[in-house]
Amino acid sequence: MEAGSEKTKQLLITLLPVLALAVLFILFCTFVKAKGYRLDIYLKTIFNQGVVLAVVATGAIFIYTLGSFDISLGAATLFAATVGVLTYNATENFPLMILAIFGTAVACSLFSSILASAFHIPAFVTTVAMLSVLSAVSAQIITTKGGALGGIGIPKTLVKPLDNPPFKITLLAIFFLVCFFVFQLTKIGRRQKFIGGNPVCARLTGIPYNKYAIIAFTMAGIGVGLGAFLTLVYTPSVTTTTASGIGMNIFVAIVFGGMPISGGARSRIHAALIGGFSYILLNNILELALEGSSAYGITQIVSAVFFLAVVCVTSMNYRTDLLPR
Repeated sequence: MEAGSEKTKQLLITLLPVLALAVLFILFCTFVKAKGYRLDIYLKTIFNQGVVLAVVATGAIFIYTLGSFDISLGAATLFAATVGVLTYNATENFPLMILAIFGTAVACSLFSSILASAFHIPAFVTTVAMLSVLSAVSAQIITTKGGALGGIGIPKTLVKPLDNPPFKITLLAIFFLVCFFVFQLTKIGRRQKFIGGNPVCARLTGIPYNKYAIIAFTMAGIGVGLGAFLTLVYTPSVTTTTASGIGMNIFVAIVFGGMPISGGARSRIHAALIGGFSYILLNNILELALEGSSAYGITQIVSAVFFLAVVCVTSMNYRTDLLPR
């Protein structure tokens, strides 16, 4: 009897992120209607913000599964978009712009991993340094080329045919399916979960941490490149504040999606999708409910409290006396 009730409780906790996403969506629609705003416009905004966060978070899952994290993903997204804009303005070659975006994103991500391996320091330490460097370089380029407030950009007509939900959903679905395959159906994902769950045992069994860390950061880099590209499709310009909060937002979104912050065997690739859209919905609900000069500060406080509550609830699902199998 106890075993049945325990399984029911774990199932409910597992489904909680999906239920929370549904509730947040209903609340969001209710608030928009109550304020008298156009729902279709707000849904478009939510969709575009959510797609970028979900794409970058999906790639970042590989890093978080190792028990590490990367807070430079937002700065890397900004830098990749900036390089893409500069490439197009210099060559007027759209395919070359896409190549520059993805090449820059993967290179930035790999640099953090290789630097950590070379100096034998935790990867998240190098991402802190990368956050500062990439933000500063991007800001210098943008202010030099476009002014402090103007930013730099590409012609809207260049990406307007791509600025539609079917195209963006297709890109998100393809990237998610590729990540799902690698994460769930290959030894890469299994070994990364093993490393995140117990790095000492993984090392003693001969699993090379550096190899799988490089793979994880490469997948994250691809996600960053896709996020930078989708950002330019939606808003064909970059400013010093573009993608500024993605790094920390990913951390919160993954937890909202029901994934333990310690990574390991209970990591789930779908946490990025569920958590990404949940976080964007929650932020917009709070902004609608707390309109005014102090709305931003209150929104951050409420989001932090909600984050802690989600961590406590989801951790119940893996607080047992036995090691995860």
